[in-house]
Amino acid sequence: MDTNNKEEAIKKFKELVKDVNVCMFTTIDDHDQLYSRPMSTADIDADGNAWFFTNEFSEKIHEVSKDNTVYLIYSHPGKNVYVSVKGSCTVILDKKKIDELWDPLLKAWFPGGKEDTKLCLVKVNTQEANYWNSNSGSMGVYFKMLKAIANREKYTEEDMGKLKL
Repeated sequence: MDTNNKEEAIKKFKELVKDVNVCMFTTIDDHDQLYSRPMSTADIDADGNAWFFTNEFSEKIHEVSKDNTVYLIYSHPGKNVYVSVKGSCTVILDKKKIDELWDPLLKAWFPGGKEDTKLCLVKVNTQEANYWNSNSGSMGVYFKMLKAIANREKYTEEDMGKLKL
């Protein structure tokens, strides 16, 4: 499914990543190299933007201050769902938004809680996403691969495409 309809694209994006708690958040470092780290998505809002909590003085914030292009890689091998997102990010220091998205488990990374002076949000304005979704478990995929081999056909994903967010 390739779609330019923004509402459909956002709905599909949210559906694909709803069960994926952690993505690889990728920035471009000082040496123009890609650098990825796992981050928990706090929210995907109604506009399809992805939100994350982080330390305002972290390396990723330094990197996005030079080039705000980021890539988010979501993967759920158990459900055979894979999503690659390109976007641009903005650092948000809005206490109201922090309160809205706060989860008490975040105290593991921010012992000072919502009042931690280093706490900020990163809003990723998603631009486009590519996805692969087989809609079946690992055994289903394995069976379909064996069937393709037996029939001398090429195995193809059931549901894949590009979303314009």
